[in-house]
Amino acid sequence: MSTNSSEIRYLTPPTVEVKKKKYCRFKKNKIKYVDYKDPEFLKKFLNEQGRILPRRLTGTSLKYQRKVAQSVKRARHLAILPFVTDLLK
Repeated sequence: MSTNSSEIRYLTPPTVEVKKKKYCRFKKNKIKYVDYKDPEFLKKFLNEQGRILPRRLTGTSLKYQRKVAQSVKRARHLAILPFVTDLLK
């Protein structure tokens, strides 16, 4: 065998995590108004317990994160979304 001892060969290449660039879906899709009457859209910003996901996870800009939070709170108040749940999704 004439391979170098410093050369390491893998059967499967080692996985390197590639972080996808987070983006604000509102700016990308040019959405101006966050509708509180659309529960399916607002569920994208909630976790399984019904809590609002932070900006660092969703990539939403500060301006639209405030609008999302306000819309979720309005939807909860009108019983469109639950305040607390076990499995929302």
